[in-house]
Amino acid sequence: MKSNPLKAFAIATVILVFASCEDQVNRTLLHYSDEDYAVLTERLNLPSELYEYGLDRDMFINLGFGGGGPGNSFITGNETKNHMATLGRVLFYDEQLSVNNTVSCASCHEQSLAFADDDSHSLGFEGGLSLRNSLPLGNTVGFEVAYGGGSINGDRARFGWDEANHDVATQTEAAITSTIEMGMHDMRQLTEKLQPIDYYQVLFRKAFGNQQIKSEALLIALDEFVNSISSNRSEFDKAAMLTEVDGPLAAFEPFDEFTNAQNNGKDIYNAKCGSCHSMDHTLTAIATANNGLELNYQDQGVGGHTNLQQDMGVFKVPFLRNVGLTAPYMHDGRFETLEEVVDFYSTGIKPHTNLHPRLRVANQPVRFNFTEQEKSDLIAYLHTLTDHELLTEAKWSDPFKR
Repeated sequence: MKSNPLKAFAIATVILVFASCEDQVNRTLLHYSDEDYAVLTERLNLPSELYEYGLDRDMFINLGFGGGGPGNSFITGNETKNHMATLGRVLFYDEQLSVNNTVSCASCHEQSLAFADDDSHSLGFEGGLSLRNSLPLGNTVGFEVAYGGGSINGDRARFGWDEANHDVATQTEAAITSTIEMGMHDMRQLTEKLQPIDYYQVLFRKAFGNQQIKSEALLIALDEFVNSISSNRSEFDKAAMLTEVDGPLAAFEPFDEFTNAQNNGKDIYNAKCGSCHSMDHTLTAIATANNGLELNYQDQGVGGHTNLQQDMGVFKVPFLRNVGLTAPYMHDGRFETLEEVVDFYSTGIKPHTNLHPRLRVANQPVRFNFTEQEKSDLIAYLHTLTDHELLTEAKWSDPFKR
């Protein structure tokens, strides 16, 4: 059969058009040019398809937050913010953020520990110890909800044991420029250090449209990554979602999926602990309190920067998601186990001048006097707050090829 050159040309043209379209689709899915991706993957294990760093809308609806939660501006589907969070992930794990390339954010916030540290005081860039125990980052349903949404009593939680910092960016800059933690003289020293690195040029260009590294953009990227860390797949969450009661009131219901000990522990927690730490583990009930650890504190907490008498010995009331993974406990890491913490609240609260009213009875410290069975049940419940998926979630893991 004689070939038709015009028909052959037409078929070839169609093939080229489809190939071009397919390449365009693939390029859209990859989010990077071949050249950019080659630069990134020389040092980094980054997927060609961007991870979704937005929070789960269905989860927030189940928790009673309707369209996504108070103060939460990022739920799903924002590619630019996904690029920012990807950049933030790389920065979070990069020891080059410290002056001598020895310490990263992840050094004090380990994913396997719900982004906490298992030492009472974290090791800084020259071997010095941090002033306080590192707070976990994996102890909320989402930072923009937990910290932006206020509390049952209207007090907004802030960052750090003394709540001196209002947001993630401020807290992060304080760590980077700390003379103990990461040692940078200022943020400009860090941006000048990172500017020549080719993969940062790609990541900043994709996130901010410009490969010029600026401190504001760097802090925004870290903020997006840390804000994305969300713990919402614990036994507690899964059981709460199966109750017939929606939203925070589900915490009061007996959970069919729980053992008798876990349900009893939940009742004890709601009666004795939830009025300070919250019962549904979403918003804080009380932002700060003195819990009677000492009569005379060496570290004055909030009072150390406000210089107000009523703030002396007052510290953050922490969120408790993944509390079973985040030992040691308290601002100074004095308690090694949950058993020690429960024993303290049972019989050890001191009559400090600023002891919170909820820990006082007739102007004396509360004595919960838990039985051994009550202690065991309470701890069994606290372990239901562990989100095991958080500990291995790839999008929050170390991206560097070590």
